[in-house]
Amino acid sequence: MILAALIGVLAGVASGLLGIGGGILFVPALTILLGHGQVEAEATSLLAIVPVALVGSWRQRAYGNLRVKDAAVMGGLSVVGVLAGVALANALSERLLRIGFALLLLNMAPQLLLRGLPGRSRLLAA
Repeated sequence: MILAALIGVLAGVASGLLGIGGGILFVPALTILLGHGQVEAEATSLLAIVPVALVGSWRQRAYGNLRVKDAAVMGGLSVVGVLAGVALANALSERLLRIGFALLLLNMAPQLLLRGLPGRSRLLAA
């Protein structure tokens, strides 16, 4: 339980600092550090991100950074998507889910890195 609490604090700091969601942090931590299965980690992450998202968006709103209409559209439509995603996650093998999650992170990492570099538009066009 102490390790889970530490993961929560560190993930909260990273979420507030970098705007990253719980899945990118919580799922690997739950599988690697706490030994949960992929589906169990994904399900736990979905609930764990709720307070992070609420508090983070509330604080960002105070700075004028929250785009409520965009969030409402994305959030509303994601409900439909999550219903299908949960059913699919429970139908697929843990191994396939782990591989898919890893491929997602590997795909996102270089894109995020390139966006942070000077002259990024030239690099992204290549």
